[in-house]
Amino acid sequence: MDTKFIDIQEEKEAAYRNLVRPKMMEDLKEKIINLLVIQKKYRESDFTARKMAKILNTNVRYISAVIRVQFHTNFATLVNKYRVDEAMMLLSDQRYADLTIEDISLMAGFAHRQSFYTAFAKFTGITPKLYRMKFESHWLAAHHKDSKK
Repeated sequence: MDTKFIDIQEEKEAAYRNLVRPKMMEDLKEKIINLLVIQKKYRESDFTARKMAKILNTNVRYISAVIRVQFHTNFATLVNKYRVDEAMMLLSDQRYADLTIEDISLMAGFAHRQSFYTAFAKFTGITPKLYRMKFESHWLAAHHKDSKK
């Protein structure tokens, strides 16, 4: 990796660290986790950093600072990671086999098919269709084994 890129990232994190007091940073981190993990706000396709800041009664700069320092990423990437994880769970679950990949992407919070495919490939290295196909063959094998009993 380019050391210049790393230096710029470290400078950004240092600047952000100075923007938010440590106690406030910890509090906001917990609240962000609550919104994303417990309340699953990432499922809302129109969920933005601005909406998160409003819910948490703070501003977007603080949200960005906390996400940069505590999660080492930006808002969009963090939210898309949760969305892709949700989509992976849905695509691998036989109970959702009758849903289209587009249905799954909407359930996970993606507003557009292309942004879903791009994010999915970024995090998994494969397309949602290929991911699902891995599980479909497993479901068929399990069904075939059960029907022989």
